[in-house]
Amino acid sequence: MKKLLAEFIGTMWLVLGGCGAAVLAAGIPDIGIGLVGVSLAFGITVLTGAYALGHISGGHFNPAVSIGLWMGRKI
Repeated sequence: MKKLLAEFIGTMWLVLGGCGAAVLAAGIPDIGIGLVGVSLAFGITVLTGAYALGHISGGHFNPAVSIGLWMGRKI
C-alpha cells in the first residue's frame, strides 16, 4: 500500500508540475515560459519525485508502467 501511495503521489506531482507548466506556456504565449521552460519543468518534477519517492516505489511515475508492474505483482 505504501508503494502504491508513493506512485500515486509521484504521478500527481508529475502531472501537476509538467502538464501545468505546458498549460501556462500555451495560455500566455507572449510572456509564457516557452518550450525550454516546459522541458525544465518536466525534468525538475521527475528529478524531485525520484529523489523524494524513488526509494519507496522505484520512481516509475508513469501510470501505464505502474499498472503493468502491479498486474505482474512486481510492485
